[in-house]
Amino acid sequence: MSDVKVIIMDIDGTLTTSKKIISEKTKKALKKAQELGAVLILASGRPTSGLMDFAKELEMDKNHGLLVSFNGARVVDCETNKILFNETMSIDQGQAVLEHMKKFEVKPMIDKGDYMYVNDVFDNEIQYKGEPFNIIQYESRNNKFKLCEKHDLAAFADYPLNKILTAGEPEYLKKHYKEMMEPFKESLNCMFTADFYFEFTAEGIDKAKALDTVLIPMGYKKEEMIAFGDGHNDISMVKYAGIGVAMDNAVQELKNAADEVTLSNEEDGIAYTLSKYMKGLEL
Repeated sequence: MSDVKVIIMDIDGTLTTSKKIISEKTKKALKKAQELGAVLILASGRPTSGLMDFAKELEMDKNHGLLVSFNGARVVDCETNKILFNETMSIDQGQAVLEHMKKFEVKPMIDKGDYMYVNDVFDNEIQYKGEPFNIIQYESRNNKFKLCEKHDLAAFADYPLNKILTAGEPEYLKKHYKEMMEPFKESLNCMFTADFYFEFTAEGIDKAKALDTVLIPMGYKKEEMIAFGDGHNDISMVKYAGIGVAMDNAVQELKNAADEVTLSNEEDGIAYTLSKYMKGLEL
C-alpha cells in the first residue's frame, strides 16, 4: 500500500463516463479517499467554470480540493475560490493567434466572464465519426457559458487570455496543425486536447507545471501523488506524479508514458486503482 495524499484527475475520458457523469462507484471511492486524508485535484483543459459542478459533487469544496483549469494556466482553491496560480498569453500573442486562425477551417472559441465568444453561433457543426456534431453547443454547455458572437475575435480580444481553443474536423486538424502552430511554436504551448480540439496557452504551461508551482510549496511530495489521464495533454502530469496512471481508453502515447494502465473510464478505473493503493479504501 502506498501513502497517497494527492489524487489528480483529468475529467473528460478519465473521471467521467461517455455520458459526462461520475459513476456512483467512482464518486464513493473519491469521497472515501478524502475521508482518509487525501486531497482531490481536477486537472482539465476545461475552463474553471466547467469544473465547478464536479468539484461540488465530490465535496471538494469541503475538503481543500483544487481545480487546475485551462490545461494548467490557472489553479483555484475550491473552498475559498482563491486563485493560486494564473498565467495568460500576452494580449499581442492572443490577438496574433486569432488573426492567424482566420486562414484555417477551424472554429476558434475564447471566454470572458460568463460568456464564450465565437464568430458565428450558427456555424457550429463539424463532422465527427461520420455524424454532424454541434461543437459550439458541446463546449458552451459543458462549461456553463452563455454564447456571444464577435465577427472579429482578434480585434475583440483586447485582454489577456488563459487559452484559445480551436475546433475542427479531426482529419483537417491532423493535416494542418503544424501550419497552425508554426508562428507560435517557440513562444506558446500548442497542443491537441482531443482529436477535434487544438489549443494555445502561454509558453511552458501544462498540467505538471501548475501542480509543481502550487503543491510543492504546500509541502506535498511527488511520491505522494497519483495522477489519472487519457489524453495528450495529460502526459506531463502523469509523468510528474509519483504514480502515473493511464486509463484503458487513453491515447497510446499516454499509455507509453504512464507507470501503469488501469480500467477504462466506463469501468471505474480510478476507483479500481485507488483501492489497490489506499489502505481502508475497499470497493
